[in-house]
Amino acid sequence: MATTPPASNKAKIARRVIEVLEYFDDDHHEATVMDIVRRYNRPQSSTSELLSSLVELGLLHKDPYSRSYSLAPRAALIGATGQSDSLMRDGQLVRLVDRLVAQTGLAVGLFSVVGLNTQVIGWYPGPRCHRTSAAHMHGGMQEPLSDSAAGWLMLSAIAKPRRDGMLRRLNAEASEQRKFTSADMNARLDDCQGNGYVRAPAGFGTRAELLGVLLPCEDANHPMAVGFIYDGRDIVNVTGLLACLEEAISHCLRRPIDEDRVRRFPTAA
Repeated sequence: MATTPPASNKAKIARRVIEVLEYFDDDHHEATVMDIVRRYNRPQSSTSELLSSLVELGLLHKDPYSRSYSLAPRAALIGATGQSDSLMRDGQLVRLVDRLVAQTGLAVGLFSVVGLNTQVIGWYPGPRCHRTSAAHMHGGMQEPLSDSAAGWLMLSAIAKPRRDGMLRRLNAEASEQRKFTSADMNARLDDCQGNGYVRAPAGFGTRAELLGVLLPCEDANHPMAVGFIYDGRDIVNVTGLLACLEEAISHCLRRPIDEDRVRRFPTAA
């Protein structure tokens, strides 16, 4: 009879499944076992077994000749219909990111709040992306909300009583080098709120800079942000890029469905 693995092993397996799925992006349409092993420093034997299991579950395809893996359609659909926020349910964010990358060639990041952390929920390196400034960024990365531009932006959208409590916890848990004064942090968040955007270090151990705005989310308790990521030494047209963000958000996210133009068909039953 099979034994139930310890809770710690279950957590490791869950983390490794997510890592595999997050590996695939515009730069990585296929992956070998060794690609996953090198990226996440995982054992080769267990990684090979995990990828085979994901193939059996219909989440990955395996090429029998190259022995490489790619995402299957099921991977894209899992969880989509269960989303209450139309940004995620209707694929609007994908259209938004594609538009921003095509228009500017810059890298685009999507960010959300996970506990007291900023998480990169989407990382899309454009053709003009400076790989030296953000070479190791990828989806799933997390760091404290107080340590990055996207974190400040999302904190500025949270109601003040809850935000104050989050800031106290962030400061209490921060290392000595990362601690901040309440006055300085609140001034920074007020600037984000007043300006409607942020332009500051992107964080996550990079030399990159983020120019970002909040997304019009339906859930005020779980803000999300989107922004361009570029080398901090570059000279950029801030006004032009902000206009690009606003236009893309208006076109891709705020356009309601015209119910009167939806053609309805009688059922076949």
